[in-house]
Amino acid sequence: MIWIDRLNSFSAFDYSALALLIAAWMWIGWRIENPPPNRPSVSYLMADFRRAWMKQMVTRQPRMLDGQLIANFRQGATFFASTTMIAIGGGLALIGNTEQLQGVASDLTLGTAPTFVWEIKILVVLLFLSNAFLKHVWAHRLFGYSSVVMAAVPNDAEDPEAYPRAAQAAEICITAARSFNRGMRATYFALAAVAWLAGPLTLLLSTSITLAVLYRREFASQSREALLKIAPDTSS
Repeated sequence: MIWIDRLNSFSAFDYSALALLIAAWMWIGWRIENPPPNRPSVSYLMADFRRAWMKQMVTRQPRMLDGQLIANFRQGATFFASTTMIAIGGGLALIGNTEQLQGVASDLTLGTAPTFVWEIKILVVLLFLSNAFLKHVWAHRLFGYSSVVMAAVPNDAEDPEAYPRAAQAAEICITAARSFNRGMRATYFALAAVAWLAGPLTLLLSTSITLAVLYRREFASQSREALLKIAPDTSS
């Protein structure tokens, strides 16, 4: 009964806004990774360029550029994993100090809701950040796998294992990039979830803005137009 009473502290508008946040996060991720054939996303287009990259790597001498690129990807994944870990620690510290939590809410004139309400709102942010952390860590590891497979690609283009192994490296790199992008999207929606502290209407607006920004970047950005001008040849 106590949990039912606590859940009644949230309005139907709160639940609707939260449902929209989760639905938008899931939908945009699915749409980006499964775009319509006549309107590919930036992430989808970049997958073809990664395949073309690994194909060119077979005959590139030396391969220092390829190794440096993978190292840069791993550094990026490490940076965001560390950042989300720090944010998670800050959120847990805030939940553990209920008096400070109430004080912040009072200072921001966000109402006089029970501490439980603020804790749940921050917990939602932490769940998105936790998802982002796990995705970034996995991306870091996959980029490492990709570098190992790249090192196993023969230097001789006539070797029968050269292009198949290059294709394997490309697919692992694509999977790593997909995990990294999922982590970034989770971070975006974690920021959107912070707006719930100001009420369900603010959460609704922040979710809509986040969804619009992500859609524009993937399907209506200048970078997408640039990628469409020259399509890479990934045939072997």
